[in-house]
Amino acid sequence: MKREWDLLHTPGPTPVPPSVERAMSQPMIGHRGQKCKDLMLDLAPRLKPVFGTSGEVLVVTGSGTSALEAAVVNTTNPGDEVIVVVAGAFGDRFAQICETYELNVHRIDVEWGRAVDVEQVETFLKTYPDSKAVFLTHSETSTGVMHPIEAIAERVREISNALVIADGVSSMGGAKVDMDGSGIDIVVSGSQKAMMLPPGLAFVAVSERAWEVIDQNERPRFYLDLRVYKKQLANGQTPFTPALSLLFGLDEVLRLMEEEGFENVFERHQLMKDMTRAACRALNLPLLVSDEDASSTVTSIRPQTFDAEKLRKIANEEFGLILAGGQKHMKGEIFRIGHMGYVRPANVFQYISILEVILKRLGHEFEPGAGTAAAQEAYLEGTRGE
Repeated sequence: MKREWDLLHTPGPTPVPPSVERAMSQPMIGHRGQKCKDLMLDLAPRLKPVFGTSGEVLVVTGSGTSALEAAVVNTTNPGDEVIVVVAGAFGDRFAQICETYELNVHRIDVEWGRAVDVEQVETFLKTYPDSKAVFLTHSETSTGVMHPIEAIAERVREISNALVIADGVSSMGGAKVDMDGSGIDIVVSGSQKAMMLPPGLAFVAVSERAWEVIDQNERPRFYLDLRVYKKQLANGQTPFTPALSLLFGLDEVLRLMEEEGFENVFERHQLMKDMTRAACRALNLPLLVSDEDASSTVTSIRPQTFDAEKLRKIANEEFGLILAGGQKHMKGEIFRIGHMGYVRPANVFQYISILEVILKRLGHEFEPGAGTAAAQEAYLEGTRGE
């Protein structure tokens, strides 16, 4: 029997707000009719604040990976030199996509759990000055690291003509990015993380500088040809059949964000990060990532006194709390808590309290109630003056 009381705290998919679920249950409409055109033309400008851009944000029916691939295929040609920051599973995915499209990939391999230094990127650019693009991940979902993409973009623009292309799949909607101000050229994202939707939509925000490269690129592409998405968007259309129910949901997601205020949305995610990390420290749980490098949407813990998978198993079976495990070589070594999208500080208090019960059962040493108290103090500190 399917449980309806699960507490989903993976870094994607994430819970969907009830009002969004209701919006997605609307009767179907014709995707070439006026109602769909009106919807697309209404959604397009409302996506811009999420990405910190005045440029168009294209909507593609597909997973976040389709947007990663679109960013690669539209801006590069076989044999082009590119730099890819690899500090986790999704940085590695970007590198794999680039290699699949026959690019000459220069990997900046960073220890998992650490963010790349701006100086590392600068050194690689000076070593490989013909690089056409720098690909990197904003929030590395597999570790909970948030790379300083704005600072990197600014440095790249100072010394190179390379495009800066960022994977924002697990950060857009949960972290503030000034795409225009920092000179980031492309940011891609997906629907099933901080955007509070089921999987199935991808988003691609493109700068004017990137459009110049895309328009001149002669590489063949079809479904992921961003030029046709841009052309059709001007008419309130998509080049191929859109996921209409998800578009209905997106309309409600943006309404919820607008009602809360985008700055408040981003601050809420920072607050939940601070609460979670404060609780982990109080519970003697080793955090994989430093405070400086930590993502606002996912936190990774690397336990030393108990088995991470055993904790996840008890959390799921006894409390319906679903947490994520490690990926690749960190499988079994870490567990990850997603705190993005349709999540509030009250939910943080809930999963911290549950973790305390499980940790007690596993024989982990800590002061009972310490995690909850630390989360409360972080909340009070973060909301002081409101």
